[in-house]
Amino acid sequence: MKKTSLDRILQSQGFGSRKGCRDLIEDGEVKVNGELVTKWKTEFDPEGLQFTVFDEEWEYREKVYLVLNKPSGYECSRKPTHHPAVLTLLPENMEWRDVQPVGRLDHDTTGMLLLSDDGAFIYAQSSPKRHQPKTYLATTAEPVSDKLVADLLAGVKLIDEDEPIAAVSAVQRGENQIEIVLEQGKYHQVKRMLAAAGNHCAALSRTAIGDLQLAELDLEIGEWRFLTEAELAILNR
Repeated sequence: MKKTSLDRILQSQGFGSRKGCRDLIEDGEVKVNGELVTKWKTEFDPEGLQFTVFDEEWEYREKVYLVLNKPSGYECSRKPTHHPAVLTLLPENMEWRDVQPVGRLDHDTTGMLLLSDDGAFIYAQSSPKRHQPKTYLATTAEPVSDKLVADLLAGVKLIDEDEPIAAVSAVQRGENQIEIVLEQGKYHQVKRMLAAAGNHCAALSRTAIGDLQLAELDLEIGEWRFLTEAELAILNR
């Protein structure tokens, strides 16, 4: 990549305005490859650049692709109304980078949430045309019955939908737990489908997107990390 001044590099990584990034550098808060740099005009090749801001280590990334194990009580919105924004669980520079959730989980739904500042990635992952399956584990108010499973697989009629909506798969996982795989991504879909089938959702967690499994990501509730190239390849299949 073309060499770029350090202030521009920091700005692209979400560490503030150009002036704010220059102040960080001149105040001695930035190191590049372990060496203190105090002149903001100093140029570097951004590709693979390792740097620290306030002694926290970072690597230059043209775009970021994150996965979060979302806790309950957070809204997937940049302008939340009743609960904290899920973006508050990320470092501040991610908001400066305009990182956004890929789709939404309800404030009381937990589990796998992707976030990125790559508009093309967000669109591709959110588009219903891709039929990207998403797996949910629902805890139900009433015991799971064979009829409930059968109805979800056959399709249930939702208000404002012209045709019945069916689950890709529905498997009982406990007396009051059912794993449901969906492709449509309708508003409150799992909750509405369970209600239409005669039960109610007491708790809900997204456990997988496509073949990417939350259980394999080693993330505690509330933790996030960058997706690896291999994990991105799984999502982009």
